[in-house]
Amino acid sequence: MNNNRRRNFRPRSQKSSFRRRNGSLNSSNSNNLNGNGNLNFNRNGSMNNIHNVEKTMLKYQQLAKDAQSNGDPVLAQNYLQHADHYLRRYNELNDKRENLNKTESERATLNKDEMVEKENQTSTN
Repeated sequence: MNNNRRRNFRPRSQKSSFRRRNGSLNSSNSNNLNGNGNLNFNRNGSMNNIHNVEKTMLKYQQLAKDAQSNGDPVLAQNYLQHADHYLRRYNELNDKRENLNKTESERATLNKDEMVEKENQTSTN
């Protein structure tokens, strides 16, 4: 047997779904602008669910209290800044919810008024 014989290199054929690190222009990468994947980052709705935002805010507030009691004011301030961010997001979501409820109630009132007007028109004719 000839074990010393060197085999020729045969490159693999690349699959169409293969994506290179250098940002090649595949169809799978066309939805990203300039190859930056963070522009389309999806958090699975975690920032739109008011309950998740509230829980995260409370978590950071508790972490800040723990860091303060352990004598680390820098870390406590960091956690308080995170909690403040989530508090602002929580307030945004509350405002959106209130505006949505207000518009729905106004719409329902308008529909009732229109129905009353139609009934009045049919009864007078």
